Order: sequence, then C-alpha cells, then structure tokens
Amino acid sequence: MTSTTKILQLLRDYESQNVTFMEQDGSWPIVWERANGVHVWDVEGKKYLDLTAAFGVAAAGHTNPKVVKAGQQQMAKLMHAMGDVHPHALKAQLARELSGISFERWKKGTRGKTIFCNSGFESVEAALKTAMLATGKNGVIGFEGAYHGLGYGALNATHREHFRSPFRTQLREFTQFVPFPSKRADLAELEKRIRSLFKKQKVGAILVEPIQARGGINLPPLEFLPLLRKLCDQNGALLIVDEIYTGFGRTGKWFACEHSHTIPDLICLGKALTGGFPLSACVGRADLMDAAWPVSNGEAIHTSTFLGNPVGCAMALAQIEEIKKRDLPKQSAALGKFLLAELRSKFSSGIPNVTVAIRGLGLMAGIELQTHDGKPATEMSLRAIKQMLHEGFIVLPEGEHANIIGFTPPLIISERELTKTVAALHRILSPAK
Repeated sequence: MTSTTKILQLLRDYESQNVTFMEQDGSWPIVWERANGVHVWDVEGKKYLDLTAAFGVAAAGHTNPKVVKAGQQQMAKLMHAMGDVHPHALKAQLARELSGISFERWKKGTRGKTIFCNSGFESVEAALKTAMLATGKNGVIGFEGAYHGLGYGALNATHREHFRSPFRTQLREFTQFVPFPSKRADLAELEKRIRSLFKKQKVGAILVEPIQARGGINLPPLEFLPLLRKLCDQNGALLIVDEIYTGFGRTGKWFACEHSHTIPDLICLGKALTGGFPLSACVGRADLMDAAWPVSNGEAIHTSTFLGNPVGCAMALAQIEEIKKRDLPKQSAALGKFLLAELRSKFSSGIPNVTVAIRGLGLMAGIELQTHDGKPATEMSLRAIKQMLHEGFIVLPEGEHANIIGFTPPLIISERELTKTVAALHRILSPAK
C-alpha cells in the first residue's frame, strides 16, 4: 500500500466524506508533501507544476523564503495575542499597510480602516455587517454566478444552488441576484434591473467580484464597475468589491477594480494576503467605518479569537513587501498577455466536436469547452484536468458545470513554464492523429 493510499484511507475513515473528493480508481487526488516556488511534490516524490497557486494563495510563490522567515521568527516570539483586547504591534502595522496600498493610493487624503478576519467569507460578512450598520438597509444586490464563501452570511450572496439548496430553509435570503454582464451591450438592461430593485426594496449594498473566478473566469466590460459605483451613489448604498481572489496583483493591477478606476466603499481581501496563513481583511473607507461601527466599550460586536493573529500579520507584511519589491502586478500583466497569446495560438484552429472560448486578465485565465450545440463539455474538461495531473500539471475546473479549465499560477511563473503547460493541454485535448 502506497503512502497516498494510506493517507486517503485515513481521510475516508476520519474526515467528513463531503470534503475530499476521491476517485475510486485512485487517479484523484494527489497528496501534497511539500511545495516551493511554482512546484509541488507529492508524498510519492513526484513533481508538479502548480497552475493554481493553491487557490490563488501563493502569489509570490510557495514557501517564499522572506514570507517563511517572517512567520518563523514571529512564531518564536509571539504566536497568538488577544484579538480585540490586548493588541500587538504587527496588527497596527498591517492595518496601516492595507490602507496604504488601497484607499490612500486611490484618493489623496483618504484612509482605510480594517476589520481583520480569518477566512475570505468572514471578510465578506464583515463588509455586509458594515453596510447594514452604515445604511440601515438590509437588502443586498448580488450577481448570478457569484461565489463569496459558504458561511451562512456569505452564503446568502453566493449564487450557486449546489452550495445554497441544502441550507435554504435556514437562510435569510437577503440578496437579490441580477445577471453578471459579459459585454457592454448587457449594461443597459442590467442598469434597469438594478434601478428597479432599489425602488422596490431597502438595498444597502451591491456586492460584486470584479472578475468571477469560481463562476468561470467571467470578465465584465470595463464600464461595469463604474456603473455600479454610480448606482450606489445615487441610491445611498455601498459598493463592496470582493477581491479575495483577484487582489494582490492577480489580474495585473494591485486590485482588479483599478482597471476601471473604480473606488469601492469596502474591499474584501484574503488568499494571497499572507501567502499561506489563514488571515483575511475587510478594509473600508475610514469615515464610513467610523460612522458604521461604534467605539468599543470593552465588548466588540464583531470579533473572533484569532483576530489579527501575529503570525499571519507578520507573513502578510512580508508578502506585501515581496509583491512590491518584485513588482508582481506588472509581471502578472505581462505574463497574462503572454498566456492568452499562447492559448489563442494553440487553440486558434479549434478542437473537433467542441467550441473553445479563451478569456482572462493578468494571470487569471480560463479556457471554456462547449459542445457545438452550446452545452458544457464537462466530461472532456474533467478528463483533461485529470490527465494534466497525471502528466505533472495541477489545474482546476471552474464554473457551475466544471467546463472551464482555469489558470491562476503563482505570479513568479516563467514564460517557458506557461508554454509547456499550454502545449500539454493542447495535446491532451486534441485527438490522436
């Protein structure tokens, strides 16, 4: 019995069966042993090229030496503090840094204030609470295809039925969903729908991903976020931008909202924030945060045991410094253009029996497979992803039907590695001659 087999059996015996998907033939998953840079090694010693950055987390590379060192040094000094009671210096420094790379960059004389959280969905829930407190309105406008996490608050704004339906009887269902636009021509009808919702309900926020990642690498037109900004301003609502996946250089800018020069009221951050430690943040305009949240009288109304954990803060400060020093947003923009060009070059002649659509921005790209009658080519997509894994490439499916093959590699990946990946995928998807 191999190490992989033993470990997967332990998970079958002791982990909830709903968590880790396991193919009966042993073809999925692999068991990770270690990772470095853009590579992962499994417990059998096989090396893989990671085109996922582990859900977008390892933006500056797996086990980045500067980030690891910061975490190790902090662990030896102070592993845990008292979130909302007795603070530590790094929490203050990171809050200032997050203000500096967001609101202070976006508008002179503006600051941001932060609520620290643990996982991405918690930052969304902190933003939703902020909007409720600031506006007194409980309604939220979200988008079809949206994914904002699976906690009960965030689940109200996550669109996919797979996640929502088992728990619908316990959901408040305060979100109204409208279509996520794919082209400029969609915006007029979208604006009409949103204006109608504002008239009918007490809407306090619009919650949006600048690019839908898990929804299928869905890119809206550049005019989309400015339209939402205008509608929020006209109706006394807040614009919440979920940059958990798209933040920290992923799309070729520090934050994806910058492509359209849109300043949100609140921004949700996570994933690449630390490079590998569970820490997230809801950052809002300082005047808004102060108006929404009362001064603590000794008992915060939104907190957690591990709020602003010192190890996570140390790693986040080191991660942000690495992103700055290596100018990874600029690198992501250049590599993203290269990746799209490679994909379009390889797949320009198409694939027999399927229609191919390629889209992306920065190092967030996807290739969608559909049958000629417009149905998702899910079986082909999943078969290709498993074959890629067998050949040493880690990629994941995106979209409700898992028919989009996504690419969100570490931002330090090379052109040669991208070329190698695209060539392998093309060979796998193309029938043997």
